[in-house]
Amino acid sequence: MADRQSLYGEVTARVIAELEEGRLPWVQPWDKARCACTMPHNAVSGRVYSGINVLILWCEAVERQFTSQRWLTYKQAEKAGGHVRRGEKGTVICYADRFTPKDEAAKAAGEDREARTIAFLKRFTVFNLDQIEGLPEQHANEPVVPDPVMAIAEVDKLIRASGADFRIGGSEAFYSPRQDYVQVPPQAAFHEPVNWFRTALHELGHWAGGKGRLERDQSGKFGSALYAKEELVAEMTSAFACASLGIEPTVRHSDYIGAWLEVLRADEKAIFRAASAASKGADYLLAFGEDVA
Repeated sequence: MADRQSLYGEVTARVIAELEEGRLPWVQPWDKARCACTMPHNAVSGRVYSGINVLILWCEAVERQFTSQRWLTYKQAEKAGGHVRRGEKGTVICYADRFTPKDEAAKAAGEDREARTIAFLKRFTVFNLDQIEGLPEQHANEPVVPDPVMAIAEVDKLIRASGADFRIGGSEAFYSPRQDYVQVPPQAAFHEPVNWFRTALHELGHWAGGKGRLERDQSGKFGSALYAKEELVAEMTSAFACASLGIEPTVRHSDYIGAWLEVLRADEKAIFRAASAASKGADYLLAFGEDVA
């Protein structure tokens, strides 16, 4: 229990420190010449990391100037034929899940009710490929970064396939939970065309959380903590979706930093919940692109 609490506190403190400096962990100063803007993933399984681990690994990659977004545990590196260089410091990430104790399952069955589950958080250490030597070529080679034009085409395809009521016009971008539609100004209103697509993904991040889809609580009024939490989820949903498609994430609502700080200071688990919801939102949206691939 103490270990779980300390991990929540450690990660939340780090995110708070970043926000206090005016930096957003999901929008880092990407150095294209050094490291491609992609989602962090396991170099052996190819599995993309999710939730809070995305923020942790992105922060590490930027701060320590790694050239890769690929990671392995010590044992995975050895099993793959490589080895972690002596003296290298790993990065702690976590795995969260729930389990049902055996006695609770039996008791629930006898009382004809659903068994109560217990949350657990397990930490483990991974190393960036820059810290590992001797890996076979199939694990050491970096994936090809999507062409920017193709990345934008993927967003277009995703919007069409989603079936969302997506309207173009007006001077403001927003999602209306009550009427369930997204509105984004025309592309000509944006100084950089790619910002239209980033904005579209942000608003679709809200749409993904709507009724009949991911069912997030979107009843918060402007200025409330609930409203700030929903904006935080949409920001990260857009960042995760952008990076998955090969588009550099950018901040859309930096003016919410103060509100986000209040939320995180009040609840050390808030950033974990928001990052988890953002991963679900990004996966929900990206699946539309896969369905029509």
